[in-house]
Amino acid sequence: MDKETSWLIIGFLGQALFSARFLIQWLASERAKQSVIPVLFWYFSIFGGTTLLIYAIHKQDPVFIVGQGSGLFIYARNLYFILRAKKQY
Repeated sequence: MDKETSWLIIGFLGQALFSARFLIQWLASERAKQSVIPVLFWYFSIFGGTTLLIYAIHKQDPVFIVGQGSGLFIYARNLYFILRAKKQY
């Protein structure tokens, strides 16, 4: 496997992880019969976003880098709030 194929696999893996978060959120909402965002959504956001950021850096795409980089901050902050609230109980 050549280097470019390996990077394409990394890019598609990141996109799959990032997209899976929507499936997770949809299934959780269907079970609850209301809109919910499970904690797993934020983990998939971070893992998928990180993988996509690595891919964007490899591709040297500044638009993609800024988008994924700023998104990672938001995902991490939401996860921080969730984990902090759990510690308080």
